[in-house]
Amino acid sequence: MEINDGYMPFKGFKTYYRIVDGGDKTPLICLHGGPGSTHNYFEVLDCIAKTGRKVIMYDQLGCGKSFVEGHDELWNQDTWMEELEALMEYLNIESCHLLGQSWGGMLAIAYAIEKKSTRLKSLILSSTLSSASLWAKEQHRMISFMSDDEQRAILSEDYESDQYQLANEHYMQLHCAGPFDEDTPECVKREKKAGTRAYLIGWGPNEYTPLGTLKDFEYTNRLNEIQVPALIISGTNDLCTPLVAKTMYDGIKNAKWHLMPECRHMCFVDDHDTYCHNLEDWLASVD
Repeated sequence: MEINDGYMPFKGFKTYYRIVDGGDKTPLICLHGGPGSTHNYFEVLDCIAKTGRKVIMYDQLGCGKSFVEGHDELWNQDTWMEELEALMEYLNIESCHLLGQSWGGMLAIAYAIEKKSTRLKSLILSSTLSSASLWAKEQHRMISFMSDDEQRAILSEDYESDQYQLANEHYMQLHCAGPFDEDTPECVKREKKAGTRAYLIGWGPNEYTPLGTLKDFEYTNRLNEIQVPALIISGTNDLCTPLVAKTMYDGIKNAKWHLMPECRHMCFVDDHDTYCHNLEDWLASVD
């Protein structure tokens, strides 16, 4: 498979993109999480190109090879939605499947509802959400199962303390990712320029305290406006709890849901083969 990458001019900066060229079927565009993560972990999905389609991923403005510093005014939904549309134009994408994980799924939902683009063939909503308030409530419900000391550390909101740092790390290992070892794919462990500021301004200090520009992200009551079929994928131990996932499944008219046993927030890493099998079957069924 041939891999091509490059940069798209955007808002006076540049957006890095990476394309795995597998053929001429409807391409798959992958939207990473965060805000402020990078495309890196999506490289485990390069194998999807073997089904005969391009797999396109990119570093959203503010992180990775698209890192920007000192521009807090950029870290909002409008910027990232405009960037997605600009990338489709730049790469001459006439039709695509859109896979969004975590924040990337939020971006996909907003794009589908706000833009109603004829380019969109299907959505893959991977460990994501349609309601910031429900997400926060579910995180705090799961925190309530942690030890009393960890709960106190998290609820103290003393984000610089060692106790908070350890409790938060434990929470993320339970429901998101890590610890990494020799069996973890290289792209997941690879050093990256994280968009820490983009995350803080866009979302907040952690997964369970949405205080940023996305704190009022509430699309549950508008999910019926999504006109394309949607595949929802989540894990039983995910930050995206079964209630969060079912809310999207119930709200989207033409939806299918795969709940993956024992998987956390990066289902495509925790059970790579099953995830890719489900994704390949979905793409074949909607192409």
